[in-house]
Amino acid sequence: MLLNDKVAIVTGGGSGIGEATSIRFSREGAAVIVADMRFRKAEAVANQNNDEGGHATAIEVDVSIAESVEALVDKTLSQYGRLDVMFNNAGTLRPGSVVDLEVDDWDLVMGVNVRSVFLGGKFAIPAMLSSGGGSIINTASISGLHGDGGAVAYAASKAAVINLTRAMSTDHARDGIRINAICPGTIETPSLHERMDSMAEKLGSKKAAEEWFVSRQPMGRLGQPDEIASLIIYLLSDAGSYATGQPFIVDGGTIA
Repeated sequence: MLLNDKVAIVTGGGSGIGEATSIRFSREGAAVIVADMRFRKAEAVANQNNDEGGHATAIEVDVSIAESVEALVDKTLSQYGRLDVMFNNAGTLRPGSVVDLEVDDWDLVMGVNVRSVFLGGKFAIPAMLSSGGGSIINTASISGLHGDGGAVAYAASKAAVINLTRAMSTDHARDGIRINAICPGTIETPSLHERMDSMAEKLGSKKAAEEWFVSRQPMGRLGQPDEIASLIIYLLSDAGSYATGQPFIVDGGTIA
């Protein structure tokens, strides 16, 4: 029960890393707001948490729109009276080089991946200050640490998340608010399987696409969402009390 009596928002909580983390938050004692643009997916995760004896609420949100994120925080405060954890996890990917990528796709990725972190901090931090502090986790990626070919908008957005995390943490360290980023490698999520489906046409089968991804992993397997959730629990707990402003890499050795 490392998060007992905490109140946590998880954006992109309806699937993948967000889903796994929402469930872990609940099992560790937190009340969880599962926020997602896809309300039915958020609702399914919240229902699972509640069926297991937790306290969870599903809220529809567009993380790229200020009014939507502000309403998310306001609803959380109205229902639970405080906010301790903000997990800015929602994200998207549009493949392409700077030549191939449509301008609208660039704007979409930057809105969902970067603007969302700015907005999450903008509205969560005042709420945390009123209850004595808190912790923010932002989902970046190892793509933000090296030149990830074929996905320039995604790589640029995740690099921005990493430095935005550093800047936010510097501004609010003395306020009792710790702000860190996680940088996952190749994690087995629905979005990864969508990429496998698109690659299957070139490689001949979905199995061949999966084998291609696995072959690039030093540990010989894909990462699992719950492994990312475990790191997040550590960073939010008292065990991680001196960690702030850092990009934490969880990639099975890929960067190394």
